Amino acid sequence: MASQPNRSPAAGEKPFLTDIETIRRRAREHIEQGAVTAGYSADRQTVIKLLNEALATEIVCVLRYKYHYYMASGIHAKSVAAEFLEHAGEEQEHADRIAERITQLDGAPNFSPEGLLTRSHSEYVEGRDLIEMIKEDLVAERIAIDSYREIIRYLGDDDPTTRRMLEEILAVEEEHAEDLGTMLENLGRKGEPAAANVV
Repeated sequence: MASQPNRSPAAGEKPFLTDIETIRRRAREHIEQGAVTAGYSADRQTVIKLLNEALATEIVCVLRYKYHYYMASGIHAKSVAAEFLEHAGEEQEHADRIAERITQLDGAPNFSPEGLLTRSHSEYVEGRDLIEMIKEDLVAERIAIDSYREIIRYLGDDDPTTRRMLEEILAVEEEHAEDLGTMLENLGRKGEPAAANVV
C-alpha cells in the first residue's frame, strides 16, 4: 500500500499538533526520567502526593478488611468473611497498581506505617459486630469513591494514564460499596443480632 503524502488538514479536521521529529527529539532529552516526557502536563509532585494518599487509603482498607475477616462471628459470618477476604485482595491489587504508577512517575511509594492513618482518606474502625464491620467498610468505600472522583477530575487530560487507572479502581470500589449495601440489607432481613448496648 502506497504511503499517503503529507497534506494539510481539511476544514473541520483536528490536526496532529506535534511533528514526529519534535517528538523524537524530546524523547532523547532527559532520558533518565523514563515515562515522564516533556508532554506530561500534570504537576508531577502533586500527582505523586495524591497517589501516596490513595496508596495509604488502600493499605488501611486492606488492614481493616483483614481484621474483619478474622474477627467475623455469628450465624452469617462465613459468607460475609469470604466477602471481606475477597475485598482485601482487591484492595491489595489497587495498592500495588498505585505504587507501580508512583514509581513510573519517578516518585517513591510511601509504605511507612508512621503517619499511615493521617495520609489515608479512610479511617480504620474495627466495629464491634458483623453489622458494624460491614457499615464501617461501606463508609470507607464511600470515602474512597468520592476521593477518587475528585482526583480523577483534578487530573483531567493532564495525566490520562493515572486517570484511567483510578477510573478502573473507582469502578471496583463502587462494586464493593454495592456488595456491602446488599449484605447490610440481607442481614437485616435475616435478623442478625444488633450491637450490644454499651453503658
